[in-house]
Amino acid sequence: MSTPLTASEDHARWQSERRDAVTARTGNLALIETRWTGSERPDLAAEQQGAASASVTVTALERKDLTTGEAEYGLRVWDAESPAIRAFDHIDTYDYDPDWVIEAQFTPVDSDRTVPFEHIRDNGGSRELVVPGDITFTLGGVAHRLAAFDDAGSLLLVFGDATNGAETYGAGRFLFVPCDAAEFGAEGTVVLDFNRAFVPPCGFSAQYNCPMPPAQNRFAEPIRAGEKNVVFQGDFDIYAAL
Repeated sequence: MSTPLTASEDHARWQSERRDAVTARTGNLALIETRWTGSERPDLAAEQQGAASASVTVTALERKDLTTGEAEYGLRVWDAESPAIRAFDHIDTYDYDPDWVIEAQFTPVDSDRTVPFEHIRDNGGSRELVVPGDITFTLGGVAHRLAAFDDAGSLLLVFGDATNGAETYGAGRFLFVPCDAAEFGAEGTVVLDFNRAFVPPCGFSAQYNCPMPPAQNRFAEPIRAGEKNVVFQGDFDIYAAL
């Protein structure tokens, strides 16, 4: 019978899985192009057939136009041998700290409630994302009410804190929020393990359009837990390819 992992060992396993994920064939570091094609669906098979090399994968993408609200289609091009993967060194992180594992409460709200999230490449525009409930807890004597949106059936918290830009990724960080409830969106206890706060995809490739923290998700205090920044070898810059 295997011995259960300690909290720090389990955290080390998560860090290893993160490295595997971001360096995968269609991981964050592999994205080399996001191309919007308008109202017509692109021919995905033809695009893949015309890929420059066997290391390239092409996938479909869809969003709503900010002005019209109509569907807009596009493509993502991934390269398993991208310059970012070749230059990647590691993800800088804080040491594991059990004090940053915080119990909170999730309270569901009307299913049609949305919160405007500004996105990093939308030139100040915002996109309405479904927020199925409020996450409430107290940190250092200060009460917080956070908005985590529905990311394909998981709660995703986009937050900012006093470390952004100085110690951690400037645009904020992400955190998936597990819930004890039997079904997604039901009232219950949630755990905010800030040790698993992670650099968003736009920290690995400038081809992503990540949501930024809304006002209610910005902490005045520093949250020194989780990932800090992506570290590349030499002078590699993810924005150089734009």
